[in-house]
Amino acid sequence: MAFYNRFILPNLIDSSCKMGPIMKQRSKIVPEAEGVVAEIGMGAAPNLQFYDPGKVKALIGVEPNPGMRKKASRAIEGQSIPIELVEGFAEKLPLDNGSADTVLLTYTLCSLKDVPGAFSEIRRILKPGGKLLVLEHGAAPDADVYKWQRRLEPVWKLIGGGCHLTRPIDKMVEAGGFRFDSLVTEYVKKTPKFVGYDYTGIARPA
Repeated sequence: MAFYNRFILPNLIDSSCKMGPIMKQRSKIVPEAEGVVAEIGMGAAPNLQFYDPGKVKALIGVEPNPGMRKKASRAIEGQSIPIELVEGFAEKLPLDNGSADTVLLTYTLCSLKDVPGAFSEIRRILKPGGKLLVLEHGAAPDADVYKWQRRLEPVWKLIGGGCHLTRPIDKMVEAGGFRFDSLVTEYVKKTPKFVGYDYTGIARPA
């Protein structure tokens, strides 16, 4: 699995995360980032084109997978926003207390092993008054779709780097000590329903 995770998985995730419908979802939330931004699970940096240079002072991209960091390092060359790419995990962020105005999570919560630990870290690095931007896929509200999510999840986790299909993202965020200022839930058009129910929101520490 080490070879798969380092060389095959990054290409698989990069391709799927840059599909048209997914990029449109990213465009709905990334422009809300401002100040010093910590993007957790930066991947191959597909969000870069949606940051507003007039609002973002600096961007810190945290990514644990070396294959993804290699792709991201190429993507950040020549960007007008100062960007630092660091190795790290959401459950143990290599950032100082109160160092971020905005934390961004896009399709990251689905694969975290220690979700409570990650939210504890996010609260730690956020400045007072800071915000959490969330774009995640998760549990669908329709019984038939959710049934298929549960059936497919074991195999999906194997091929998707630990990606879960059935996580109730809104409840996880709230259990992590945040409250939503806004939240939109919807099926993403032209995407299979079992993996295409998205939660898009802005949250702040409760």
